[in-house]
Amino acid sequence: MLLSTPMTAHAAPTTSTEAGLVEVHTVVPDAIVDLRYATATNFVGMALYPPDARCLVHDSIAPGLRTAAAALRESGRRLVFWDCYRPHEVQVRMFEAVPDPNWVARPGNYARSHTAGRSVDVTVAEASGRLLDMGTDFDDFSPTAHAYATDGVSAAQQANRALLREAMAGGGLTVYSGEWWHFDGPGAGEQRPLLNVPLT
Repeated sequence: MLLSTPMTAHAAPTTSTEAGLVEVHTVVPDAIVDLRYATATNFVGMALYPPDARCLVHDSIAPGLRTAAAALRESGRRLVFWDCYRPHEVQVRMFEAVPDPNWVARPGNYARSHTAGRSVDVTVAEASGRLLDMGTDFDDFSPTAHAYATDGVSAAQQANRALLREAMAGGGLTVYSGEWWHFDGPGAGEQRPLLNVPLT
């Protein structure tokens, strides 16, 4: 993936309101938020977000998340958020740690996907908070983590992944084939001006 030409320079939005970002609990009140990058339990091995980081999403994907959560709620399940909006400087640090665009998007001179707040990393839990078995943990950089993997993924685990995909698809969010937990909202791949919105 090549770096693109820098976008026209201008002041980057510095507040969530200016950037069109909303806190996910205003969209999905019963969401479980477990921001892995606010802990050392991630592939970098250290916290990349402050401990009180907010899970922010662009308001364009809010209706889709609300729809997906409602579908899961009907079967006694809840959406779990592992990552939402990701500041550009964090994306840079991640790519420095794992410079493989198959697993970590190469940071450019623009915002898209997580750095635009238009993608989320999610899984599903029972009403009690117990996670469904998806076959891998978050950020498992192996073929088993592919969304449609069958080798090393049991029939029950495949069914759980399908349950998540179907709920998210009902809200217009599309799974990234390389990671069963990553979903893109409409326009997630479009290049947009960089954001400078704090997570706290």
